[in-house]
Amino acid sequence: MTGVKQVQVTFDCAEPERVARFWCEVLGYVVPPPPPRFATWADFDAALPPERQGSAFACEDPAGVGPRLFFQRVPEGKTVKNRLHLDVRVGTGLVGQARVDALEAECARLQALGARRVRLVPADGHDESCLVMQDVEGNEFCLD
Repeated sequence: MTGVKQVQVTFDCAEPERVARFWCEVLGYVVPPPPPRFATWADFDAALPPERQGSAFACEDPAGVGPRLFFQRVPEGKTVKNRLHLDVRVGTGLVGQARVDALEAECARLQALGARRVRLVPADGHDESCLVMQDVEGNEFCLD
């Protein structure tokens, strides 16, 4: 039997640093330190061949609990709905209007960062409300 595996979530995107910094703000994550011998990520990036500059960025949970997020530049744009998305847990334990209010407050904060509200999915008797959103490059995620 094998042990527990660590998970890194990878995003394909056009602007890795922009998308990574958005998710740092959403989740309270931080940008990891640059590789040894480099004072900053800009210094590291400048040492890469021109075609690789700006091609990747990352962020991580400062407590080391959540998965590392990695953002890589790809040539194609997003064309269809994500088959996998993140649920950002902001309404855990809340029900009814208190939950909707928490979702709406976080939605407003994230819209100021460049996110887009898609729709509120109301409670249906089985599941509580959630709010579908898109990040700065149109990737879907939910406030849950």
